[in-house]
Amino acid sequence: MTLPLGKLPPQLLAQMLTAAPVSDARVLLKPGIGLDCAVVDMGDRYLVFKSDPITFATDEIGWYLVQINSNDIATTGGVPRWLMVTMLLPEGQTTAKLVEQISDQLYAACREKGISVIGGHTEITYGIDRPILSATMIGEVAKSELITPEGATAGDKILLTKGIPIEATALLAREFPERLAGVLNSAELRRAQDYLYTPGISVLRDAQIASGAGNVTAMHDPTEGGLAGALWELCAASGQTLHVNRAAIPIPDIAQRICQTFALDPLATIASGALLLTASSSDVADICNALAAADILCVEIGTVGAAGDAVYLDGARMIRPQRDEITRVYETAETL
Repeated sequence: MTLPLGKLPPQLLAQMLTAAPVSDARVLLKPGIGLDCAVVDMGDRYLVFKSDPITFATDEIGWYLVQINSNDIATTGGVPRWLMVTMLLPEGQTTAKLVEQISDQLYAACREKGISVIGGHTEITYGIDRPILSATMIGEVAKSELITPEGATAGDKILLTKGIPIEATALLAREFPERLAGVLNSAELRRAQDYLYTPGISVLRDAQIASGAGNVTAMHDPTEGGLAGALWELCAASGQTLHVNRAAIPIPDIAQRICQTFALDPLATIASGALLLTASSSDVADICNALAAADILCVEIGTVGAAGDAVYLDGARMIRPQRDEITRVYETAETL
């Protein structure tokens, strides 16, 4: 039986990662569910490594790549420094103009964040119908400032910035605008498309402000699988149960309407742009106030419970997404 579109099922992924060889004693954080970055001890500091592709988006793909990889570096408390990019371009469709557009997007985003592009690979590839970009980003963090998803502790509060699902809102409005005719007017469609930038899919600033304002014990970037997937990954990484209040989760009206149109559960739909974090209860007010001062919404959505392997939503065990809701939209598009 073949596997469906999207990430590998969690059980298969866990089995694969468990078998990964890690023989270097300097590897502080190795592969695992919910552990999106690797951390290597370089003596005076830690280096943080992240690798991620862009497979759903085609619009602004170069800019997109930088934001997505920067996000995971940011969740460690690290600063993104260096980027290597693999650019796969479709046979029979690639022009010099397309290459220039993608590289211009990529380089502009890197300049904005002070990231150096240090290498990679480009080719025109058989068997694909759109550009696919993948990158490895390297950041650095002081040893005293490292944050990992393993750090969530019983009694911590669970916080979420901005709302969900920001990335899906922008992605669906940009990739399938015709399916939103009659649901959004022209101004609303433009606003949904602009969710890429406002409130934006980057959490670098969110993470830096939050970690500077109080005792942040863990941070995670909700990508494929949405907030629900991120909560389960945080649970797996920390070994703690999580208790979440659905009514506290901010879902903007325009995002809710788009999800309803595509029959998607907003909690399980790709959600870059929101930062999931845990913090000591005594620091919650300071963290939320610091983010509010920067015009970034931050709300308390739950509590870290005792050791365990479950996420509870309004007291009932939450179903763990096996893949992202948005994959069904792309499967449908392939058959049209």
